[in-house]
Amino acid sequence: MTARPIAETIASLMPRAKAELTELVAFQSVADPAQFPRSECEAAANWVADALRAEDFQDVALLDTPDGTQSVYGFLPGPAGAPTVLLYAHYDVQPPLDESAWLSPPFELTERDGRWFGRGAADCKGGLVMHLLALRALKAHGGVPVSVKVIAEGSEEQGTGGLERYAEAHPGLLAADTIVIGDTGNFRVGLPTVTATLRGMTMLRVTLDTLEGNLHSGQFGGAAPDALAAMIQLLASLRAEDGSTTVDGLTADTEWDGLQYPEAEFRKDAKVLDGVGLIGTGTVADRIWARPAVTVIGIDCPPVVGATPSLQASARAQISLRVPPGQDAAEATELLTAHLQAHTPWGARVSVEQVGQGQPFRADTSSPAYTSMARAMEAAYPGESMQTSGMGGSIPLCNTLAALYPDAEILLIGLSEPEAQIHAVNESVSPEELERLSLTEALFLRNYAESKQN
Repeated sequence: MTARPIAETIASLMPRAKAELTELVAFQSVADPAQFPRSECEAAANWVADALRAEDFQDVALLDTPDGTQSVYGFLPGPAGAPTVLLYAHYDVQPPLDESAWLSPPFELTERDGRWFGRGAADCKGGLVMHLLALRALKAHGGVPVSVKVIAEGSEEQGTGGLERYAEAHPGLLAADTIVIGDTGNFRVGLPTVTATLRGMTMLRVTLDTLEGNLHSGQFGGAAPDALAAMIQLLASLRAEDGSTTVDGLTADTEWDGLQYPEAEFRKDAKVLDGVGLIGTGTVADRIWARPAVTVIGIDCPPVVGATPSLQASARAQISLRVPPGQDAAEATELLTAHLQAHTPWGARVSVEQVGQGQPFRADTSSPAYTSMARAMEAAYPGESMQTSGMGGSIPLCNTLAALYPDAEILLIGLSEPEAQIHAVNESVSPEELERLSLTEALFLRNYAESKQN
């Protein structure tokens, strides 16, 4: 069978896909009850479970994971003797940040400029819809030729490890011959890409205390130690003058030898303002795929509006450190903790709390499943061949699955290309990419089943 009939079926299913993604995006499924009600995540999980049941999945279950969230599981049996493929996505999303900066409501899928905007549209509710589209197309053309397991995680964005711990406690549940992680993206729109590496991460919360209480900055400023000033000095120690990450003992000069990321393209994708330089040294690919990167993602301090002339007695910050393949996230956590303790100025009292961690990942792109994926991508993207790239983000589950199932082949694809602006305001998905990647996945499952028969 050629790709055309399946492609035509997927094209006919796109209005349904848009309607479903609209429903999914409407759930404010941020897996942090301090920000959004837990009921929003529960409603999204039930939506996924109902969608799997409607596609004849068996053993559909809401899994209560150790971090207090739910992952959704389902199994679709294939022909006797067929291989098993695990399809992964997550239904939880990042918070919308500054809602006033969105051009349309973040939890309302809105079409604009040929794209669909909404929090989670690409990362990763669109990935769930991609899996459904691929399976529906195959069912319309002779059936799904493999056994399929679907797992939809409920706390991937929080990095709290619920699904990893659940999988370790139930090692047979997600066992598969091949695993497709639908949570990365093409290098750019129209260029079919599998992700070969992921940086891991560690998340630390650091608190500095210097005074018993806030003080008048005129009466005591200049001698009394200000905790906020101490925090600013401490955080500054995490970067060199050129912006490179400088954590004591952490290697930061590894080079990337694969697909390169031209600086002009990166500046455009990252929306760097004219006249503002990039940070770090080496190629862009070195900096975002092969080296550690520290980011201060939050600081507790008085807002400008309503600020008083006071010295702050206490300050708190949350720090994210991306850990490249070849480095151990647990060791990086220890080094970052030691660095923070060693560089705290003025004898301020410092406490460091770990709030998340995940190991980096490197895929074996020489495995046979990649041949099936390359053929699928060439058919879904005429005139293009499969590319491999790195990704600066983290998917901690990958290493857990690799450790549990060392013989399984793991492939990473998805909808989070640069224009998607995931984790930022005005996140969006390209419907053309959703259509082509759904076709890619359908063709991959067909190709993979055929390869196992030969």
